[in-house]
Amino acid sequence: MNYKMYDEMMEQPDSLRKTFESELSTMNEVSEIIKNVDKVYLIGCGSSISTCYSVRDALRISTTMNIEVFSGYEFYYNKLLKEGENSIAIFTSQSGETADTLSSLRRANEFGIHTVSISNEPDSSMIKEAKTPIITRCETETAILGTKTYITQIACLYQILFDASDYENKDQLLVQLKEIPDIIEELLKTTEEDNKKLAEEFKDEDIFYCLGSGPNFGLSFKLAMTMLMEGAIKHACPLYSAEFRHGLIERAEKDVPLIFLKSGLISDEITDRALETAKNELEVKEIVFELKDYADVDNLLSPLILVIPLEWFVYYLAHFNGEDPGATRHIGKVRY
Repeated sequence: MNYKMYDEMMEQPDSLRKTFESELSTMNEVSEIIKNVDKVYLIGCGSSISTCYSVRDALRISTTMNIEVFSGYEFYYNKLLKEGENSIAIFTSQSGETADTLSSLRRANEFGIHTVSISNEPDSSMIKEAKTPIITRCETETAILGTKTYITQIACLYQILFDASDYENKDQLLVQLKEIPDIIEELLKTTEEDNKKLAEEFKDEDIFYCLGSGPNFGLSFKLAMTMLMEGAIKHACPLYSAEFRHGLIERAEKDVPLIFLKSGLISDEITDRALETAKNELEVKEIVFELKDYADVDNLLSPLILVIPLEWFVYYLAHFNGEDPGATRHIGKVRY
């Protein structure tokens, strides 16, 4: 058994190394531009908007940067955009042809906003039409849920935005970011078996709730929307940890599986509270992925670490249900 996703997971460390070797100077140029703008827009869809959510929330709890996230068409129809405004818009898309995101990039160009695209396809429309293109060096990715394109894209966003930020520990964070390929290489070896067993234990579950705070919400969004639903063909719902008590507490019944992502963030106080309630009062099946179990890095970098054991979990969850975790049933086939 060897699905295409397996090969692409194994290519993540080298994809990161090649991307930083090739694109770091361009990323540094973008960081310098950001230091002099009033607002940063991040735009994407699917896995790409999850990277935007993660870096936005990491910045909002550690810096004073003015940053907003939009899905493609939400940005396109935003009536607050002004011609000539002092802003920068970073567009993320693995293919560089995502219709929603591409339309918004063209709208930003019309408004004279400096546009940056991060994409894996060098000949794509987004790479050609952005003022500043950044190409992730992953070669073609086949698995629908996104592994190497996700990790390179989120790493580029962290590099660009934290380099431009006033985060007090940014120098250490950026050094650790360069070490991520080596950490991932090790995690790919050490986290497979445990998560294979976990997947076998939960293979018959039909729905998962995924919770995280700060930058881990973006990862919980990816986990639910593109990993569990697209990859493992399971019902899934992402939530900010703080939203547990505003709805899920009424639906999380005994033995319903809840996945908690924890990293020792200041906002994880509410994650811990939700986990304690879920475990002790509701008797759910809690699954906890915690940063300290995998790496000793700045906790703002947690999505780049926690995604690896989650990839193994979803990979084997699909396998034990007779699904190819990289295949699609409707995406790309259904008119939309």
